[in-house]
Amino acid sequence: MAGRNAQVQIMRSQLGRVRGLGSAKSGVEHWWVERLTAIALVPLTVWFVVAVLLHLGQPQLAVVHWAAHPVNTVLLLALVMLTFHHMQLGLQVVIDDYVHDTRSHLVVSLLNKGASLLLALFAIVAILKMAFWIHAS
Repeated sequence: MAGRNAQVQIMRSQLGRVRGLGSAKSGVEHWWVERLTAIALVPLTVWFVVAVLLHLGQPQLAVVHWAAHPVNTVLLLALVMLTFHHMQLGLQVVIDDYVHDTRSHLVVSLLNKGASLLLALFAIVAILKMAFWIHAS
């Protein structure tokens, strides 16, 4: 019975005990990328909103021709990729703050990344279809 109450002392240094608990540097990179995507999204969003307002009431073909222009296609793709990457980064912060169970955290983080990627791919395919539909017809 004495074996049950006996404590096992582990001879590890303080550094050894915290190894594997995460890097102190990864949060800084995440923070910077989130800020840079936000800064890049400001002019892209303004450009997109102005473009949409200028095309209000125009036929679909005119909008497709506009989207098929190489500069507009590239800017639309940049807008989509940065938007969904920024969204994924922001949601990851919320997940890190509020989901504490390790297994749940992994599942929700993977769903966040997967859904962001899938939605971005749908938007990218739509933009590319518009860009190449004009050139194919």
